[in-house]
This record gives sequence, structure tokens and C-alpha cells, in this order.
Amino acid sequence: MTDSTSGIVAAVLAGFGTGLALIVAIGAQNAFVLRQGAHRHAVLAVVAICAVSDAVLIALGVTGVGAFVTAWPAALTVVGLVGGAFLITYGVLAARRVLRPSPEAALTTTGKATGSARAAVLTCLAMTWLNPHVYLDTVLLLGSVASDHGSLRWAFGAGAMLASLTWFAGLGYGARLLSGLLAKPGAWRVLDAVVAVTMVAMGGMLVAGV
Repeated sequence: MTDSTSGIVAAVLAGFGTGLALIVAIGAQNAFVLRQGAHRHAVLAVVAICAVSDAVLIALGVTGVGAFVTAWPAALTVVGLVGGAFLITYGVLAARRVLRPSPEAALTTTGKATGSARAAVLTCLAMTWLNPHVYLDTVLLLGSVASDHGSLRWAFGAGAMLASLTWFAGLGYGARLLSGLLAKPGAWRVLDAVVAVTMVAMGGMLVAGV
């Protein structure tokens, strides 16, 4: 392996590790993907939206758009208010499912879930693009780390994109292994409780931090 090739491999691995470290933390987006995966409902669309969105934002960060976002902090303020309100609302709905569970919200005997695929797609888009932390993590943080790799910054970015695709695909499709457990109403209420607390807490922090 030549020095050039080893440098590219090292940059890709660095990007993969950095990207994975940022997205693995429990958050509203991960909780949503897990729920869709457990339901086996619009999984491909949700995984694709998350991975492609991350790839676009990482690419923006690598090309230096992070500097533009930093120069316009008002944009993040607006996104923080809207995104915080969205997360709190979704968290309240999850809490309502805990207090008032319905048969339609649980896994059916065929492993399918009722509901609109369009609604799942729109929710995923909002949860992804209205979360300021996504911009901070992908555009600003990953973008700044990528710049340290100089001419290999795109190799670093490719590694981060691969980490995002690997994580969301694993989370979405791996959740099927839990389908038997989540078919139990009690287990599903526990998951909804975790989702509710996570989303309300994150939404509150976003609004408070604006």
C-alpha cells in the first residue's frame, strides 16, 4: 500500500469514526428510526432520508459552508425555535401513547403498522432538517475537522457519510430483531416513554438555548 493510499484510508477511517461518534448518541432522530424499523414501516424511505440528508450536510461542511452559517447566527435561532417546538410536540404525542395506548399503535401479528408512509416521510424530514444540532454536528463540527485533513478532506467526508449510512441502515433494519419483544404492549409503552422524555428534553434544551 502506497503512502497516498494509506493516507486516504486513514482519512476515511477518521471520518467514519468521527461521524459515528456524533450520530450514535440517543436522540429524537434515532428514536424515530428505531420506531419505524420496529414497525417495519417506511424503513427504506426513512433510512434514505437520514443518510442522504447527512451526506448533503457533510458535503456542505467539507466545502466550507460552515463559515457562512457561523456568520448568520439568526438562521440557527429560527431553526432552534421551530425545531424545539416540533420535538416537544412529538414528545407530547409519544407521552399520550404511553398514557392512552391504542391497538393501532402497536405491532400487529404480521409485523406491519398502520399509518401513512407520507406522514412518516414528512416527520423524518422535519426531524432531520429542523434540528439545529444536525447543522452543528455535520456542517460545522465535521466540516472543521475535515478541513484539518487538507487535500484529503473529501476522503474524511466520505468516511463520515459511510458512517451515517451504516448506522441508520443498521438501526432501521436491525430493529426488526426486536419485533417479538415490541409486540408486547408493555414493552412498546416503555419505548414510547423513552421517546417522549428524549424528545421533550431535547426540544426544551433547544428552545432554552435560543
